[in-house]
Amino acid sequence: MAESGDTGPCEGTPAAESYPKKILEYMEGFLISKTVFTSCELGVFDVLLGAERPLSAEEISEVVGASLDGMQRLLAACTGLQLLNAHTENGQVLYSNTEQARVYLTRSGPLSLYQSIQYSSRTIYLCWHYLTDAIREGRNQYEKAFGVSSEDLFQALYRSDEEMVKFMQLMNSIWNICGKDVVTAFDLSPFKIICDLGGCSGALAKQCTSAYPECTVTIFDLPKVVRTSREHFVTESDQRISFHQGDFFKDPLPEADLYILARILHDWPDERCIELLSRVYKACRPGGAVLLVEALLHEDGSGPLTAQLYSLNMLVQTEGRERTAAQYVALLAAAGFTNIQHRLTGKIYDAVLGHKETDS
Repeated sequence: MAESGDTGPCEGTPAAESYPKKILEYMEGFLISKTVFTSCELGVFDVLLGAERPLSAEEISEVVGASLDGMQRLLAACTGLQLLNAHTENGQVLYSNTEQARVYLTRSGPLSLYQSIQYSSRTIYLCWHYLTDAIREGRNQYEKAFGVSSEDLFQALYRSDEEMVKFMQLMNSIWNICGKDVVTAFDLSPFKIICDLGGCSGALAKQCTSAYPECTVTIFDLPKVVRTSREHFVTESDQRISFHQGDFFKDPLPEADLYILARILHDWPDERCIELLSRVYKACRPGGAVLLVEALLHEDGSGPLTAQLYSLNMLVQTEGRERTAAQYVALLAAAGFTNIQHRLTGKIYDAVLGHKETDS
């Protein structure tokens, strides 16, 4: 028998049941997220990127205006998370970025996730505080999180110019990393005139014109999004990218060979998706197609975990959900599209392509 005070497993108790390692890791998951968010917000990785040598906690805290004690703890946690390298010289601990931190967590790199992290910290994280309410009520939580009505989804998402720019920067960073994979999952070279519905910052349009030099892309989005994209994201040098202002549920869609809906349908319930896809089908040229870019769930519901968590986020933030490939096939078929296929990219987002038959 175990002596009094012995905390070891009882005889016959499996080790996994005596220490819930995975559950404890899940409980602490938000601690990891906020450590990364805070390190980016304070500019820790940027300070180290601009330094000519590894820096001490004293030097970093002085540059960013933080307490030494707090910075020491933050840097130690980032080292444990393998985001920083720690070096000891003359009894002093010095820090430098790991390669992953240099590429993805500094502000200036072409693959930077800094803006995505800022949006996660300042918007998504606050919405998720009300996840329990979202589950109970079956609707998004913008009113509780930010005091704004969500009757018009994008009025809530774009509740200020600053928030709209943050959202656009989020989308920009995602497509800089994942965009090439989704636009090359299928050979889209036969489609010369492309319309990117809800094209936002134009990052995916740029991936299209890079992968398919003979195509032109029209970004269709709300007037204020188009204005901001022109001001901050798409320059005059992007000569094969143009803009069309409108609401894709209400206004006429430009005629095109291919329509791209990237992270659009997951915002909406099925009936709204069919409504939008029917409008796309009507505008699409015979022989044209529509490309959906979404995080696909496994057909048996077993994962991927990222898509399952994203589906919860769609509940907290929007009116929609993540879906399986079969569910997107059903939506496309209901709108009239045929010869529907899907391709997995091995990353977060996958591709579904549906065709409009040529006239007989």
